[in-house]
Parts: sequence; C-alpha cells; structure tokens
Amino acid sequence: QVQLVESGGGLVQPGGSLRLSCAASGSIFSIYAMGWYRQAPGQQRELVARITGGGTTNYADSVKGRFTISRDNAKKTVYLQMNSLKPEDTAVYYCHADLTLQIGIRGDYWGQGTQVTVSS
Repeated sequence: QVQLVESGGGLVQPGGSLRLSCAASGSIFSIYAMGWYRQAPGQQRELVARITGGGTTNYADSVKGRFTISRDNAKKTVYLQMNSLKPEDTAVYYCHADLTLQIGIRGDYWGQGTQVTVSS
C-alpha cells in the first residue's frame, strides 16, 4: 500500500556532509509528518529530525545546528541535509511517515533504512 524509499547514505569522513532523501508512494491521502530516525548497533532507535506538513520541525539535541530537515509536499519527499558529520552519527537511518491512507486509516510507516558511516 505504502512505500518509503530512501537514498543518499554512504561512507563519509568526519566533518563531511551527506544528504538523505525519502520518497513516499502508494495509496496515500495525506501525510501529517515525515521524519528520520537512526539506530546504532546495540542502541535503541532514536528520533533525529521531524517535520510536519505545515513546516514545523524538531531535532534531537545532538544534531541541532548540523542537520536540516526539509520537505517537498508535492513530491511526498523528505530530505535530511547532514553537515559536520561526526563518528557518533554512524547508524542506520530510517525514514518515517505519519500518514492517512485513501481508505481513511492513519498509521505509521517506515523505510528499509540506509547506512550512514562516518569514519576516516
């Protein structure tokens, strides 16, 4: 019914930048919010950044000032610009969407995850 397709992960040196993208498709009526979570080995999944359809954003304290989330509502796509990357940013990054299907059911959907590795 719904697919979230992520792209843009990879290996980058400390201090470098990456841009993640996530496009939603399927039987979607409306998207309330989209965001990015991450999970490092042995740790719980945590919120990185989130943006609502109206543009309200919130960020984890650890990424404030370095990461920027944005959204193209027409394309049903969310982006995460990551600058000044640190080794502790290494994790699998998951796209998330809080949306309503065309049949009227609201729910949470996840992408398959994309690996981000920050290492010299």
